Amino acid sequence: MASDSPPIVLCFGVSDPTSASGIQADLLTLASMGCHGVTVLTGYSVRDSAGVDEVTALDPDAVASQARMLLEDMPIAAFKIGATLRAEIASAIAEVVADYDDVPLILAPDFTMDDEHVLAADELRESIAELLAPQTTLLVADSATLLQLAQPDADADVPSLEDAIGHLLTHGCEYVLATDTSTHQMINTLYGEDGQIRQDAWERSPHRVLGVNDTLSSAICALLANGVEAPEAVREAQEYLFQASKNAFRPGMGGYVPDRFFWAKTDEDDDAKDEDGESDDEPEIRAAERDIGSGDALH
Repeated sequence: MASDSPPIVLCFGVSDPTSASGIQADLLTLASMGCHGVTVLTGYSVRDSAGVDEVTALDPDAVASQARMLLEDMPIAAFKIGATLRAEIASAIAEVVADYDDVPLILAPDFTMDDEHVLAADELRESIAELLAPQTTLLVADSATLLQLAQPDADADVPSLEDAIGHLLTHGCEYVLATDTSTHQMINTLYGEDGQIRQDAWERSPHRVLGVNDTLSSAICALLANGVEAPEAVREAQEYLFQASKNAFRPGMGGYVPDRFFWAKTDEDDDAKDEDGESDDEPEIRAAERDIGSGDALH
């Protein structure tokens, strides 16, 4: 690879024709942050900006074969894994990435997408929990997903969120970023082996913004591929997501899409916003970081 080539990130995920989420969101985010994204589809969706009509999973052997072809051809700086749809696909991906344990891996599972041929949901969660999560550098998920991964058996007792995060960290995850959108704020908390590392909060967009999790996880992945340490990558990725969401646009009749190239707007665009009465003042992302060595909280 030429010395001036950008870091190459290999993404596994579902195709989203609207480019709001999935593989297309990964590529846009990675390009915006100076990386070259290459892709392996796990499936494709039939959807618009309002919702999903259909999702179809691809053959697990085809997923593995495409990934190995790319890995044998290019130096991959990081992996990003999104929706896998089927237990067999998650297993196939886990087998491939196991040969590259020195490459950072961002896991952002999505259990909301369904496929008419999908195995039992418990089997998919179990496959991700047992095969992918232990190989993960940084897991990005909301509380419901974290609980499902820590206890994929639906008949078992549900653990507390704290116990779920502890379980994932002791079974291989290096970091867990727990996301929370249940209030008027976005609150993301990063955990490592010594407990909470940082927590960030900012006001949510008044609109329904699509692809937030894929944008955040891909931004973290891009920063890791560029050599940034995980806690700092999480901080910078959230700044990026905040700006992309603040500048979100509505391409159709459904949700808004993050403007992943917000930084490319011209001065004329900013002037036009000023004339419309919008303020240039940007609300700060409020962060509380804990120094693991001292135990003191910094605000």
